[in-house]
Amino acid sequence: MAKKGNRVQVILECTEHKQSGQPGTSRYVTNKNKKNTPERMEIKKYNPILRKYTIHKEIK
Repeated sequence: MAKKGNRVQVILECTEHKQSGQPGTSRYVTNKNKKNTPERMEIKKYNPILRKYTIHKEIK
């Protein structure tokens, strides 16, 4: 039986893409340790539609 851990799967969505008005979305799926980082994550990731690195924030 697998033990339950503090790791949860989260979805990161681009913040600049919504403001640009272009169709589509840039999302990434990753894991985080809820015990070490209880607040929402913010990571710079590549947005292939905008063709640049942008801030991606965790969504619910």
